[in-house]
Amino acid sequence: MYHCVCCNAALFSSETKYDSGTGWPSFWQIYGTVDSDETNTNVLRRTDNSMGSTGTEVICKKCDAHLGHVFDDGPEPTGHRFCINSIALTFKPKTTE
Repeated sequence: MYHCVCCNAALFSSETKYDSGTGWPSFWQIYGTVDSDETNTNVLRRTDNSMGSTGTEVICKKCDAHLGHVFDDGPEPTGHRFCINSIALTFKPKTTE
């Protein structure tokens, strides 16, 4: 599981991680998404006009940390590519009990 480096909120599952060829950690879905409903996730989307064109920034819902951006050129089943800054994430392996 990938967590927010600032507040430890669960953000992305390694099960939705893929190699996008960009060099950035990429995921096709936010952890906690049910069908296409992201209401109960720890990630928010917001419009970003900072780079001379309109894009979609993704931030941590719990602490407002910048995570990266989302694009509509990802793989099925969602078609999304959440392109995330690696320093925004902490990986925590699944523990076995």
